Amino acid sequence: MKIYISADIEGIAGIGHWDEATLGKEQYDIFQEQMTREVIAACEGAIASGATEIIVKDAHDTGRNLDPYQLPYPAQLIRGWSGHPYSMVQELNSSFTALVLIGYHSRAGSGNNPLAHTLSEDLNWILLNGQPIAEFHLVAMTAAYEGVPVVFVSGDSGLCQAVKAYDADIETVTTKKGIGESVWGIHPVEVIKQIQAGVKRALQHRELFQVKPLPKHFQLEVEYKHPPDAYENSFYPGAKLQGEQSVIFETNNWFEVMRALSFIV
Repeated sequence: MKIYISADIEGIAGIGHWDEATLGKEQYDIFQEQMTREVIAACEGAIASGATEIIVKDAHDTGRNLDPYQLPYPAQLIRGWSGHPYSMVQELNSSFTALVLIGYHSRAGSGNNPLAHTLSEDLNWILLNGQPIAEFHLVAMTAAYEGVPVVFVSGDSGLCQAVKAYDADIETVTTKKGIGESVWGIHPVEVIKQIQAGVKRALQHRELFQVKPLPKHFQLEVEYKHPPDAYENSFYPGAKLQGEQSVIFETNNWFEVMRALSFIV
């Protein structure tokens, strides 16, 4: 069994400020360690369910957050960014049995996490077919494009609600909830226990998971905080300016959505 794990930091236990998510800032080390521990728990759950190959993508900011020496064998780690449009799930393909997401977070424009955003802090939001989306939706739909089911997600309460709305069968672990600029989280050790048990349980019942069908057409709308960014990015092939702050891009091909985002965000 071959498992892909993508890990972010804004949805891990306890984290509540951008300094804590930024390499070189005070207290970053605490949450870098928690991110690593949560990924270790996911790996251990996968191994307990029979995984023989695990690929982990460090998918936060620099892509250099996880401590590779702590990850259990046989996990392999992708660090940094290649520039491929799949981004947070670089190298994901149909050879994988399932996708697991750790430390994911609420979408841009959400009040469910003070670190909520979608791909960039410079955006107000991203809409897909008229609906606001999180990074979860982008990687889940990329997985669907490759024929891989998402079986487990951990993150803040708003993100977990969005996951269940997308696919009620996906196993989730809620790490915290945001209240204004604060976060209220369960104990980090308890989160680790729940992730390990949840990933194990999800993969033991993987035959119940189906790949969610993709829409036949995609309308992508990106709204920027700064109007000049919208103007500049409207020159991407096929894109057009919508009002003063948004760019619209339409296609029937999911890969083209991800390719566009890699250039206009």
